[in-house]
Amino acid sequence: MTSSRVQTTITKLEDLPEELSSWIVKFIHFIRVERQLSEHTCRNYQRQILSALAHLNLTSWQQLSADHIKMMLMQCSSAKLSTRTINLRLTVLRNFCEYMVSQSYLPNNPVASIQSLKQSKPLPKQLNVDEMGSLLNFDSNSFLGIRDKAMFELLYGCGIRLSELTGLRLSDILASNEIRVIGKGNKERRLPLGKKANKALQDWLVERDKLRASDDESALFLSNRKTRISNRQVQTRLDHWAKQQTLYQQISPHTLRHSFATHVLESSNDLRGVQELLGHANLSTTQVYTHLNFQHLSQTYDQAHPRAKKK
Repeated sequence: MTSSRVQTTITKLEDLPEELSSWIVKFIHFIRVERQLSEHTCRNYQRQILSALAHLNLTSWQQLSADHIKMMLMQCSSAKLSTRTINLRLTVLRNFCEYMVSQSYLPNNPVASIQSLKQSKPLPKQLNVDEMGSLLNFDSNSFLGIRDKAMFELLYGCGIRLSELTGLRLSDILASNEIRVIGKGNKERRLPLGKKANKALQDWLVERDKLRASDDESALFLSNRKTRISNRQVQTRLDHWAKQQTLYQQISPHTLRHSFATHVLESSNDLRGVQELLGHANLSTTQVYTHLNFQHLSQTYDQAHPRAKKK
C-alpha cells in the first residue's frame, strides 16, 4: 500500500489492516475506561491517529520509527497545518506509542525523542468588568431569557467550562449555595454560587418546573424540546445576547470563564485559589492569567503614577 493511497483511503478503522486497527481500538478503549477521557476526546484521538497514518506507509506499528515521525512532520508543515494541530497529533502519537510500549508490543517509544514545535501562546480573550455587566444586564420574562441568564451567570460567576455547564444535573445543586461540577478526568469539585448566579438559577428552576419534563430527564438546563441543551445551542444563545447588548466582538462561553479567572485574580492575587476554582490539574495552566493581571497592573500604573502619566 503506497503512501498516496493511504492518504485517500484511510478514513475509518475498517480501511486498515488488522495489525494497525486492533491497537487503535485497544488504545481508545484504554483512554475511555482507564483514563476516563470524554467521548469527544476519544474521537479526536482516533481521528488524529488516522490522520497521522495518511502520512505513513505502515502495515504494522512495529515498523514505526523516528524517521517516519520526522517525515510526517515535514508533510504536515508542507500542508500548512497549524502548529497547534501538528503538536496535538504528535502528542496523541506519543501517548499511543507509550501505551503499546506498556503492553510490551513496542520495545521503545519512537516518538519520545521528537520535540514538539514551538508555538506562541496567545493570551486568552476576556471581557472587562463593565463589558461583562453589559452582557449580563438583560431582563426577560421568557423561557429562553430566564434560562440564558442562568447559564451565563453560572459560566461567569463560577468559571465553569461549557461542557461542565451542559453536563449539570438537578442533583448537582447543593445546599449552602454550592454546585457540584464534574470536570476533566471525571474529577469533581464544588463551587460557591454568588448572589446573582444563585438568583438567576432559582428563577430558572421555577421556569423549568413549568416545562413538566419527564422524570428521567435529570439535566439542569433544557431546550424547548425538554431535552438537555447542547454546547452549540449555548453558543448560539450567547451570540444572540452579545448582539442584543451591542457588544461588537466575538464572545464564546470560554470567554466568560477567562473573564472570571482574570477578575478573581485581579481582586485576590490568589493563584492557587483560582487554580482550584477553575479545576486546573497544573498550576502552569493557571499562570497564563498572571500575564493578564500584569497587563491590568501596567495600565493602572500608567494612569496613576506621576512619572508615567502621559501629557
